[in-house]
Amino acid sequence: MIVTQLDDRAGTALVTGAGSPHGIGFAIAKELTAAGFRVAITATTARIHERAAELGPDTVGLVADLRDRERAQRLVDEARAALGEFDVLVNNAGMAQTGHADRAAGLGDLDPAEFDRQLAVSLTTCFNVTRLVLPRMVARGYGRVVNISSVTGPLVSIPGQSAYAAAKAGMDGLTRTWALEAGPHGVTVNSVAPGWIATASSAKAAYITGQVLVVDGGNLLDERRA
Repeated sequence: MIVTQLDDRAGTALVTGAGSPHGIGFAIAKELTAAGFRVAITATTARIHERAAELGPDTVGLVADLRDRERAQRLVDEARAALGEFDVLVNNAGMAQTGHADRAAGLGDLDPAEFDRQLAVSLTTCFNVTRLVLPRMVARGYGRVVNISSVTGPLVSIPGQSAYAAAKAGMDGLTRTWALEAGPHGVTVNSVAPGWIATASSAKAAYITGQVLVVDGGNLLDERRA
């Protein structure tokens, strides 16, 4: 899925939210590693070191809560020191966070603090990291940013998921804005919108930017499913 954004150009990559051995972030990191990339991966707990060990010596695992802008800065600095400038950024962090039990809640029962937390986890993390990486890509004249969005929010929704839906819709708004800002400088920014899947793949598309690519097995196609 992500290698297709790179014009077959191997280099360095940063993938956030890669702590789960069965998650999208780790699957992306495996694909990048297999393509010859040196990869930095992040999560909020020390299990990221297990994922890094599985990926091999060209992978760096870093622990960081990316809601914290100072910690995001330290993470990017540490990853750059280990691997150099990034050719690829994959913003996958979001949705679930170790140590927090997310629950569905209708608007009348939704704790405002939980709404703020989910926005921070699923949207602010993307902003905090990208603002540290994208300008350097623009200055170098090359880069690929891929935001892992969702069909939930931008295209459909689920009762009780106000915060998550708002965060993912916001991520697509960031994607389009950043694509406009970075496009004239050789940098593409796209969203991938998974449905109910663990991992996905798509065709090569180096000329695509500012787009949301739905990867859900065609589930959205039939309007009559309701």
